[in-house]
Amino acid sequence: MSDDALNADASTQPRSVLVTGASTFLGGYLVARLAANPSIERVVAVDSRVPRKDLMRRMGRAEFLRLDIRRPSVAKAIANYNVDTVVHAAPSIMDSVGHSSAIKELNVVGSMQVCAACQRSPSVKRLILRSTAQVYGASAGDPGRFTEATRPTREPRGGYGRDLIDVEGYVRGLARRRQDIDVTILRYQSMLGPRVRSQMGSYLSMPIVPSVFGFSPRLQFLHEEDALAAIEYATINPSPGTFNIAGDGVVSLAQAVHRSGHVQLPVLSSLVPPLVGVLQDGRLPVMRSSHTPYLSYGRVVDNTRMRTELGFEPKYTSMQTLDDFIARGKTSPVITAGTWRELEGRAVATATALQ
Repeated sequence: MSDDALNADASTQPRSVLVTGASTFLGGYLVARLAANPSIERVVAVDSRVPRKDLMRRMGRAEFLRLDIRRPSVAKAIANYNVDTVVHAAPSIMDSVGHSSAIKELNVVGSMQVCAACQRSPSVKRLILRSTAQVYGASAGDPGRFTEATRPTREPRGGYGRDLIDVEGYVRGLARRRQDIDVTILRYQSMLGPRVRSQMGSYLSMPIVPSVFGFSPRLQFLHEEDALAAIEYATINPSPGTFNIAGDGVVSLAQAVHRSGHVQLPVLSSLVPPLVGVLQDGRLPVMRSSHTPYLSYGRVVDNTRMRTELGFEPKYTSMQTLDDFIARGKTSPVITAGTWRELEGRAVATATALQ
């Protein structure tokens, strides 16, 4: 349990919490942290997939229910356990097989059922949604930083961004219909860490990284530990509203590839997805054409409200997140620091000789 959670006012802490997506990194580890909090009477973990054995052990006293949130059974679970706080961490954003019709159904239809169940339940007083900064899209006309009130220049037409735009709409609709329910939406930036599988993490782990020729996108990262701490903090500390969750600072794609010791391969935008598929050889999350705008223009969010209104402070900057991912991840540099020094020495010697 984090220090922030321990410092929360006991009168505001939830008594009975239901967490969806218990087999995922965020959902499963959140359940483990909440179960370790003696102020919370009951923690209910929900997922259609059984969590790994080690993750299940971490959950301790939490009760696991294997059920599909796309079905009305989630409403029965909320009623049976007299749930007052629902943490909806199930929407898929980083699935290892990429976005599909089945994932879209889980994201959209599952969220509709969760919102409907909360609306019918007299015990539910809070709903926390794990969303994504992908709802802002990516285009040439984007602002330098997206605030929570900024409308996307070009809304995503598909993929996770489109799914979560719809999901956020259902959640806000719930807040209008049940004004006694506090709704918190957390828009996460790209997560990196050795324990979480994300498309950006897999992309940066490639020895040869295809990029869009002529573009140097600005990126922003969120450490897996900060991602977990943020959703725990929001669960323990009531803070209705929408919040961008991201580390400070900006990292260009060229910087990220250089620091990892990998090789950047600039190509036409239409060639990036197929090249990624060939180089990954089906072993890592796929990159689809919907990702090319992000790899061209990047995306940076303003995290001021995260600090001033939510009250959460991340421990890692974007650069520190990247460096920790490189240091503790499973990536191996193609070009070592020694190689870079040797190439730099040759360049200097050649430039001197030409003078």
